[in-house]
Amino acid sequence: MAEINYIRHEANKKGRAYSKIAKQMNRDSRTVQKYAEMDDFNLQEKPKQIRKARVMEPVKPILDQWIKEDLKKKKKFRRTAQRLYTQLVEEHQFTGSSRSVRQYVSQRKHQLAETSDAAALPLETKPGSAQVDFGEAPFKYLGESVTLPTAGDKLSKRITLGTPPM
Repeated sequence: MAEINYIRHEANKKGRAYSKIAKQMNRDSRTVQKYAEMDDFNLQEKPKQIRKARVMEPVKPILDQWIKEDLKKKKKFRRTAQRLYTQLVEEHQFTGSSRSVRQYVSQRKHQLAETSDAAALPLETKPGSAQVDFGEAPFKYLGESVTLPTAGDKLSKRITLGTPPM
């Protein structure tokens, strides 16, 4: 700041030429001119450019629909952003890059997660007891997606001392 004040004093008060001040201070004359003529030293933030995504704009509704469908499924059966890109290329002749799709899907999932009302309760079991999980899983049978019930059992990892396991 001291150099800037010196430049302003020499150029504006004493009337010295920018080139002579620049030579004396070992600076470029354009830099000296900039500081001598500058009135406001606060940095101006550049406004963020908002560009239209010409390639992504037509497919955003399709991706939104697919993401919302996937959010209803279990996490294991959701499509990845790369899979969504592959599907766009195959079904809708998408010409954009996979990076643009991955970026949009990531942003959109974060937006939807912030507005989600779903809550989860912790699952607690007594030590030494067995646990059976019932659920559904989608399978492809003769080209159709079929949802079938599944069951799996898990033994609790903690077994109370003194009681034999079942």
